[in-house]
Amino acid sequence: MSAPPDLPGIVNRAFDVSRKAGYVSFCRNETGRLLASLAATRGGTMAELGTGCGVGTAWLRSGVRDDSARIVTAELDAALAKAAAEIFTDDPLVEVVAADWSTVLDKGPFSLLFLDAGLDGVTVDTVADMVEPGGLVVLDDLVPSETWPPIVHGRVDIQREQWLTDERFTAAEVMVAPDATTLIATKR
Repeated sequence: MSAPPDLPGIVNRAFDVSRKAGYVSFCRNETGRLLASLAATRGGTMAELGTGCGVGTAWLRSGVRDDSARIVTAELDAALAKAAAEIFTDDPLVEVVAADWSTVLDKGPFSLLFLDAGLDGVTVDTVADMVEPGGLVVLDDLVPSETWPPIVHGRVDIQREQWLTDERFTAAEVMVAPDATTLIATKR
């Protein structure tokens, strides 16, 4: 059996910061590699809503190939935002904002928007105008569902159903691990 690919340096720094802060809720490596791949295809402004300690942002940054691209990331918890900002201190392409996600609306429209599917107040309707035409929305932390409509924990996953049927987006689920699905939606 071969070893998994090495993690990018910036992602390792983000994991170190997360450990020091005692923060254990972060972007999985499987989702991170997907983010890096998608970020490599983007220019313009990308964003993450709900930074935590910056692991997802680090994955995005590791994929950026366009020096004119930038990433803005918002974290409500000031201590976590400060910890995440340490990772990107010398990086002019990344801005960490210690505030509610809604404060970054004026920095869009976004070419790629990454967020946790459970983030309060974020729906397909609130996100639709935040993303440029052809832009991507990536929602993580979904539980796989093999049925339609999607059933999770004995209930219809209304949020997922809305994303997969909204006419403003073309969306697909990607299973990144046996217990984790990510939804990718492209704005039409």
